[in-house]
Amino acid sequence: MDYGRFLVISLGTGTAKNEQKYSALEAAKWGLMSWVTTGGGNPLIDIFSHASADMVDLHLSTVFQALHSEQNYLRIQDDTLIGVLSSVDVATEENLYDLEKKGISLLESPVSRVNFNTGVYEPAKPQETNKEALIRLAKLLSQEKQTRDARSPHGAVAMGYRWPK
Repeated sequence: MDYGRFLVISLGTGTAKNEQKYSALEAAKWGLMSWVTTGGGNPLIDIFSHASADMVDLHLSTVFQALHSEQNYLRIQDDTLIGVLSSVDVATEENLYDLEKKGISLLESPVSRVNFNTGVYEPAKPQETNKEALIRLAKLLSQEKQTRDARSPHGAVAMGYRWPK
């Protein structure tokens, strides 16, 4: 199997800016309930969700880097959200509007990759915006679909469908 042909588009929900909300000295004194809710946050949930997302991103980045096909892995994630923008349960009209604005600005941001030494997202090389990368990958997927349909006796081409130009 040619793993270099895999394309992965991973859209994150955003994460809070690394605010260092908790310290090891503080956490060492916590009881059971403090791990569930402290200072308006949920430390245990935060730890598991961040760890899961970080491990998936690290693993996929490593695999695609080893295959020399980093350009086939696109992770769009904003790790600078602050306040209610980083909350998953604030569905006010104002917050949804602010999230939409953030998403639109994220499209114009450069593609970023995780620096394995620091864990921080940095602009990738060659430089392209998230929007440009999405368009590039969409074209590749469309070309692949057309090729498969052309080869298939039951594909869209065989059924008389014409692709828009």
